[in-house]
Amino acid sequence: MSLEFAGVPTQPPPVMMLRLIQLACIALLALAPSLAHAQSADLVLCDRVAADPSDPDKPADIRGVPDIAAADVPTAIKFCKKVAGSSRRAMYELGRAYAANQQMGEAIAAWRKAADKGSTSAMVELGVAYGTGNGVVRDEEAARKLFERAAEAGNPRGVTNLAALGGGVASSDPMRARQLLGKAAETNAEAQYQLGLMLADGTGGPKDDLGARALFEKAAAQNHPGALERMGAFSQEGRGGPADRDAAKAYYKRAADLGDEQAKAALKRLSCPIAIKDKRGNFVTDLCY
Repeated sequence: MSLEFAGVPTQPPPVMMLRLIQLACIALLALAPSLAHAQSADLVLCDRVAADPSDPDKPADIRGVPDIAAADVPTAIKFCKKVAGSSRRAMYELGRAYAANQQMGEAIAAWRKAADKGSTSAMVELGVAYGTGNGVVRDEEAARKLFERAAEAGNPRGVTNLAALGGGVASSDPMRARQLLGKAAETNAEAQYQLGLMLADGTGGPKDDLGARALFEKAAAQNHPGALERMGAFSQEGRGGPADRDAAKAYYKRAADLGDEQAKAALKRLSCPIAIKDKRGNFVTDLCY
C-alpha cells in the first residue's frame, strides 16, 4: 500500500502502518462473532428438531426428540446438512432426518460418515440397519462388529443391541460382556438390569447378590419393568438385603402396571399364597387373603 504526498507516492510511516493493521484486525474481530453465530444457529436448529435423546454426543442442555416429526423433516435436512461437515453429531442427526423421510440410502451414507468420525450413535444405527436389512443387505456379522465398537466406547445402546443380537448378553463371551455392561451401567437402566442379572446368576464372574440388588435398584428408580420385578423378588426372598414383603408387593405392582407378566404372576402368588389341591394333588384354586 502507498500514499501520495504532494503528488509523490511514498510508503506510510511505520506508526501509520501499524495503526492500519490494528484497524483491519479490529474489523475482522468484529465480523467473526457474526460468522460464528450464523454457524451455531444452524447447529441449534439442527439439534432442536433432530437431536437424539440417547446420543452421548448430545450436550446436556439439549433435550432431543425420540422421533423426528414429519413436519420438521425438511428443516432438519436443511440445517443439519449445513453443519454436518464440521459436526459428527449433526451428520448423525442428518442421517436420522433422512431415515425419517424414508431416504435410507442417504441415511446410511450419513451414518457411515458420522461413524468414521467416531459417532457411536451412528455405529448403532448402522448396526440396526445391517441387523434388519433396512437399506442394506442383511449382515449379522457386520451388525455385531458395529455394536461392539459402540459398546466398547461406552454407548449403552451398543451394549444392549449386542445382547439382543447374541440372543443373550453373555452368550459368547460373558467376561467381556460384564466389562462392556459395567461401562454402560454407569448411566443406562437397561445395562444396569442386564449386568444385575449376570451378577445375580454368577455369569462371567463371581455371584454377587448385593451388587445385583444395587443395580436393580438403580434401574428400578428409572421405572425399568424387569428391574422392578427383580427388586420385588429380591425383597421377597431377602437376597442382597433384608426381606420385606410389603416392599416386594410394591415393586411387583409397579412392574405389573408397566406390563411385566412375571411381576403380574408374582403379585398374584404373593396375594394368594395357598394353593388348594384335590386328593390326587391336582391344583384347584388359590386361597387369597
